[in-house]
Amino acid sequence: MINYSSIREKLKVENHTGDTEGLAFLTHYLHNHENGVAESYQQKATEYFELRAKESGIDIAADSGLQAMLPIKWDIPFPSPKDPEFTFIDLFAGIGGFRIPLQELGGKCVFSSEFNQHAQRAYELNFGEVPFGDITKLDINIVPKHNILCAGFPCQPFSISGKMKGFEDTRGTLIYHVFEIIEKRKPEVVLLENVKHLVYHDKKRTLATIVQHLEDLGYKVSKKVLNASDFGVPQNRERIIIIGHREKVFDFSKIKKQAKPVLKDFLDTKNDFEYLDEPYTILKDQKRQVSGLIFAGYRNKTIRKAGVRPGTEHLSRVHKQPNRIYSTEGVHPALPSQESSGRFWIWHEKKVRKLTIEECYRIMGFPKNFKMIYNRGELYKQIGNSVAIPMINAVAEQIKKQLLNTKSTPNETIRVA
Repeated sequence: MINYSSIREKLKVENHTGDTEGLAFLTHYLHNHENGVAESYQQKATEYFELRAKESGIDIAADSGLQAMLPIKWDIPFPSPKDPEFTFIDLFAGIGGFRIPLQELGGKCVFSSEFNQHAQRAYELNFGEVPFGDITKLDINIVPKHNILCAGFPCQPFSISGKMKGFEDTRGTLIYHVFEIIEKRKPEVVLLENVKHLVYHDKKRTLATIVQHLEDLGYKVSKKVLNASDFGVPQNRERIIIIGHREKVFDFSKIKKQAKPVLKDFLDTKNDFEYLDEPYTILKDQKRQVSGLIFAGYRNKTIRKAGVRPGTEHLSRVHKQPNRIYSTEGVHPALPSQESSGRFWIWHEKKVRKLTIEECYRIMGFPKNFKMIYNRGELYKQIGNSVAIPMINAVAEQIKKQLLNTKSTPNETIRVA
């Protein structure tokens, strides 16, 4: 049985990483060759394979073509379950924050889409599948039927860290392409995730518009803001979760929560940390906020004071997170997607140092065997754009219990319409 890395090597794929569409069709076909989903991908997967085989000097006739590769051994950190109980698709997939927990719960991903090429490569490295690219150019006819549609749609248009243009921002309109897929495939469950500020954006009209669209598509909608710190990771990361089902109303009160952990229990013990080598101030009186954050101090940077309430200069929203220092006796602020240099300063053992990239992935709940690639800047962006895995796991667990009929056989569940 040939393994996936051998296929890439045999086809010399490393030299053609820019051809993501061809790889997307090939990898989606390989993942679904035993079920009805494969027919969505087979033709273009075969064309891509034959093209790459010819360029790589493989005798297709002697090698029996693409079929000779099947079945394959998935030598990847997170293979699909052998006997799936339900199916899902992963839109705006990022690096797989939805896929890991849903696979753990018995889900089979039958389609993925992600625009960023660096995130696509990280996704393939961990799941053996290249996501399709720009959702605005996607032929939605290739999207198979599925039980759960997952979409952590772009949050920048609604985030206080961005310009909050909402639907005026082209990224904000991407949600309408999600609606098109929902209308076409009518999944049992829709699971959406976004920043907390979506609740208040444009005087709450933005969220009302999204909910109205889902209701018009035939879904009963539930929504709630959840915090990652209630699910076993020390990060004050509040996100709105929107769940739609065609018949039932999801009950958020049944989601299992945990006591807030503290950051110091998630830190590395190695000694080659990057310590702050510029003047800073540590407060003598460090108070724990309701969120679990403990503001320990700040870098002695020149800051704007006009219009800022006295005593809050270093906590005002006009000053970016890199100026602040938080105690590891509490939780960490939400990791932002805009940060590319990892300026997350923590007060630990009476020293100020930067949070390492490994620690960033840990406080988002990513497993130790998750493979990270590319430079640090891309890694910080990828983790800031991701979702907290334990929180998604807790939500998906209740979706499975409350909303899914998992008695169907896998082939019946994932048959293409």
